[in-house]
Amino acid sequence: MLRLLWLVPAIPLVSALALAVLRLSQKAVAWLGTCSIAASSLISLLVSISFVNAPPVSGAYTQVLWRWFDVNGLRPEIALYLDPLSLIMMVVVAFVSFLIHLYSTEFMSGDDGFGRFFAYMNLFVGCMLTLILADNLLLLYLGWEGVGLCSYLLIGFWYRDPANGRAGRKAFIVTRAGDTAMVIGLFLLFHELGTLNIQDLMHRAALQWSIGSTGALAAAFLLLGGAVGKSAQLPLQTWLPDAMAGPTPVSALIHAATMVTAGVYLIARMHVIYSLAPQAQFAVAVIGAATLLMAGFSALTQHDLKRVLAYSTISQIGYMFLALGVGAWPAAIFHFMTHAFFKALLFLGAGIVIESLDGEHDIFRMGGLRKELPVAFWTFLIAGCSLAGLPLITAGAFSKDWIIWGAYSAANGSAGLWVVALGGVFLTALYTFRMIFLVFFGQKKSQVTRMPGPAMVVPCIILAFLSIAGGYVKTLFSNYLGTVLHWDSTVTHGVSFGENTSEAITSLVFLLGASLAYMLFLRRRQWAASMVSRPMGNLLHRFWLSDWGMDWLYDRIFVRPVVWMARIGKGDLVDVFYAGIGRLNEIAWRGMSRTQSGKLRWYAAAIAAGAIVLIGVVIFS
Repeated sequence: MLRLLWLVPAIPLVSALALAVLRLSQKAVAWLGTCSIAASSLISLLVSISFVNAPPVSGAYTQVLWRWFDVNGLRPEIALYLDPLSLIMMVVVAFVSFLIHLYSTEFMSGDDGFGRFFAYMNLFVGCMLTLILADNLLLLYLGWEGVGLCSYLLIGFWYRDPANGRAGRKAFIVTRAGDTAMVIGLFLLFHELGTLNIQDLMHRAALQWSIGSTGALAAAFLLLGGAVGKSAQLPLQTWLPDAMAGPTPVSALIHAATMVTAGVYLIARMHVIYSLAPQAQFAVAVIGAATLLMAGFSALTQHDLKRVLAYSTISQIGYMFLALGVGAWPAAIFHFMTHAFFKALLFLGAGIVIESLDGEHDIFRMGGLRKELPVAFWTFLIAGCSLAGLPLITAGAFSKDWIIWGAYSAANGSAGLWVVALGGVFLTALYTFRMIFLVFFGQKKSQVTRMPGPAMVVPCIILAFLSIAGGYVKTLFSNYLGTVLHWDSTVTHGVSFGENTSEAITSLVFLLGASLAYMLFLRRRQWAASMVSRPMGNLLHRFWLSDWGMDWLYDRIFVRPVVWMARIGKGDLVDVFYAGIGRLNEIAWRGMSRTQSGKLRWYAAAIAAGAIVLIGVVIFS
């Protein structure tokens, strides 16, 4: 069964090609696009069962398909590598992607670009699975750039609106900044260690580099640049909120199963490098901690339902970075899994709400929808509680509690990071229940014009179940993933308390945030309006609403200087030379065009004269 592993990424890639080339009916596109991802998901499950029941002796399975090329000692292969880490990522990505595809068959029904949409989506899934299963960093980078390309195509899918095109270009350009650092990191790793095979790389790094060595630090920071760009962490997080310009299923796919989790996987996969570079690993924790707070405050001020969810994704990825940075590796991957379930559900539920209100995105123009959209309400509520961390019940609570405990007890943890993680819990509960209360409670402000069909409802119900049940596999998950990624949770930092105490405090913080949201956005909404109307409150509101002024800053540091230099260089002397060549070609074209008079006699005479001249040259030469 393990030999079928290659089909997991191959089927989505082949179906993407077929959808792009063949002219199919909308029904055929829906069947091909969805069934291909279903087949990939089923095969990934069967492969996983086979791997778990009869694991290879080495603990991992490598499938070499062919040698890619052989150039001056660089001999990368098209090879797949399956171990507990890539197995978990593969199953979650494939299954969640299938549910999103099923949802899309109804959501995108009637769209002019229906076939193009599924071609892009299948390519997206295929590239992400390639990234996850890659045996070497070069193949991983191929999948890495593939998801970047697909994000551009899907974010700007409705390209006739210029704003959507700008959002797609922004995502592509901002992530390229991080990708440039990553490419340099790959060159450095090959130069220093002589290979890009991931397992050989980890082995050689542990043998050749000491802890804190310059090579390990440089490689870790360069790879971190790529991870920060793809996972929308500070300072390259600005592209993700604007990515909401794409269709809602695209948002669900980017946030839950692909793209933003690629950076988390990269750092986890390269954990040996980061263990040899403690400064870089600490930077991962600091970036994650800062991002989860910054995005939490921004989410509090958003009016667009999808932008609230976008900032929540940035914040939750920040939690994963925090866990990676302190060395709580399994906790980060566990939160990836639970986050995939509840964040996909939140976006799909948001899509139902937005479509039912004829495209309305503003949460302040919604309200009172819990009775008219009961399925959307209950599934969205479950996902929201999982996001906020409702204790003892939801999957998100189990994974977030594990990260918060790791922020204190892991080798690189500290009391300060633990407090920051708790602050994120408070903010998450506050903005999540603000969103739920404004959308589903209170006075109804918009009329429901459309009800969801089975293709949109069934995925939401399945994800709602997983958003609860997924947390109860924590122990099994920890034991299984611990064979690849493990951490020592016995370290104390000043004050000694146990994991149960940490979870109890986290639960209290959650209740505090939820209670405050209840008062401000359901019982006493005038209090929230009064706070925003005050000078300081208004200033903070506008500052957080603008993503802490990051776009304003980047516009002045990067965009305007480049535009200014382009305008100055527009008429330089170099352009005169090339403009002259272009002008000469234009003159030659005009002269030649005059010979095309349409008079056949002149054509015949010219042909005869040319023949005579040619014969004369042959005879007298």
